[in-house]
Amino acid sequence: MPNPFASPEAYQDFVYALQERYAGILRSTLVYVSTGALFGRVEGMLVFASDVILCVQEYLNFELGIIEGYGYEVSRSQLASGSSALPTASEYCKASYPHKDKFYWYDPFPHPNDRTLVSTHPHHKHIPPDIKHHRIPAPEMSFTRPNLPFLIEEVERPVK
Repeated sequence: MPNPFASPEAYQDFVYALQERYAGILRSTLVYVSTGALFGRVEGMLVFASDVILCVQEYLNFELGIIEGYGYEVSRSQLASGSSALPTASEYCKASYPHKDKFYWYDPFPHPNDRTLVSTHPHHKHIPPDIKHHRIPAPEMSFTRPNLPFLIEEVERPVK
């Protein structure tokens, strides 16, 4: 795979080919939005079987070849089955959207006083119970390589 951080066009190609590369993605609303010649963001959602949804928000800097910030949330829609019944990503992916069961989310917001997160600072995963405050290290997350392949594979992995 060519380096997706090589240019905005390379990252767009990477994002728009995800549904072809991963059979588990039933629908993608991911879009690349240019915010400058060397800056952009990706936002939207990937819909999987059993109404599982991965919400994506990434801020990209192609001058440095990095993800400057991100937010990824995995949930199950409480709405009627079928992706056509889902609201838009801008509505569904809001933290306050009421019709979803949040499984977990990843973010890089620093928590310097939480010693359990030092090994992957600032990357961490929020998990139940008390999903807002229960955080674990997230060694799979990075600012220097795409996170989406890991996240998609994590969603597609069978629950044991």
